[in-house]
Amino acid sequence: MRYEDLPAPRTGILLTHFLTVADVARSRHFYSEVLGGEVVLAENPCIVKLANAWLIMNPGGGPTPDKPEVTLQTPDDPGRASSFLNIRVADIAACHREWSAKGAEFLTPPIDRKAELRCYMRDPDGYLIEVGQATGMLEGVLADPPATPQ
Repeated sequence: MRYEDLPAPRTGILLTHFLTVADVARSRHFYSEVLGGEVVLAENPCIVKLANAWLIMNPGGGPTPDKPEVTLQTPDDPGRASSFLNIRVADIAACHREWSAKGAEFLTPPIDRKAELRCYMRDPDGYLIEVGQATGMLEGVLADPPATPQ
């Protein structure tokens, strides 16, 4: 491990994302071997640098003194999400082919959404990951607004 690779800014702030995982080794493999991240720290916690961001992964568990009423757990319903990772790529077709060949499971192939090409996949714990490539938005074409709840 090289300490300079850790997500520890000398000034200002740096954003990381924490994932509660069921199996650290399995998640570490997915984010490093399938998506091409760099393992910075293998365990306790696992830290993987993916492009210009860091993912911190540890098993779930009950409350701790600094979060006294919070239990961490992996997603329990794959049909519902309150947040997701968003990976922006230069060539979505190439990423879709490469990551699929390495075992990534996409919900659909990339779909043209006018402002971008976009598809979603899941990690081993069921976390939703959006993969997108800017297209129309680079020329001022925006996506349709979200549907209004009925």
